[in-house]
Amino acid sequence: MSVTTFPLDDYLERIQHAGGVRPSEETLATLQRAQLETIPFENFDILLGRGISLDPARICAKLLGARRGGYCFELNGLLRMALTAVGFSARPLLASVHTRGRPTRRTHELVLVSIAGRQWIADVGFGGPGLRAPIPFEFDVIRPQDGTRYRLLEAGSLGTMLQAQFDEQWRDLYSFDLKQVSAADIEGANQLTSEDPSSHFTFSRVAARQTPRGRVTLLNNSLRIVAGGAEQTATLVEGQPYLDALARHFGIDLDTDYAALPPLAPG
Repeated sequence: MSVTTFPLDDYLERIQHAGGVRPSEETLATLQRAQLETIPFENFDILLGRGISLDPARICAKLLGARRGGYCFELNGLLRMALTAVGFSARPLLASVHTRGRPTRRTHELVLVSIAGRQWIADVGFGGPGLRAPIPFEFDVIRPQDGTRYRLLEAGSLGTMLQAQFDEQWRDLYSFDLKQVSAADIEGANQLTSEDPSSHFTFSRVAARQTPRGRVTLLNNSLRIVAGGAEQTATLVEGQPYLDALARHFGIDLDTDYAALPPLAPG
């Protein structure tokens, strides 16, 4: 899909952005925040056996036309196409995720954006604890965002590490480098993440959406809502109430019966 064929107006309508757009730091931050609050992170097509296509037209059809969400390769793929259509210089990077102890293979996509000679990291596809706004590619600078502090560190053989601070402790989120990433690299990472039985996306129900005052996250049937520093949790009831909750909290309409979903993963 070329710059001229990307449906930029449909994208801006989907993320509820009514203003003009031009390649600036302000626009980059506005688009990232708007997409995070309107297009959810979710993996339900993997669980339904539908697979994940990274064809640009199919990403647009799913996330814009069908008003569904997706995971990092779809969400950041969409953002990258939109940024390019606006006039930004943007390219993909691949990262190893560190939130579960041992780092994964390079199975997370993010976006490197260049504006007037300055590089920025943009990411709308990391789920709950991810960046809420872009950050400059600069080391050892603390970047507060809506109550959470982030920083980039030089991490030796791992390249660059993104960390977030929780309960006064800095925790590793993911590591990456600035090497060129090909379409084949992304396709391979997508296939591994969406098809490998060891990938939690193949057996856990996951959804997340940022809100102006916090975030809403789902793991299987455990719903967590953080708003203004307060937290609420709930256990979703299986069946139609579960589907109703997906629509209410995340805007996800699966267009299928609850029985089509695989059983909830234990734990």
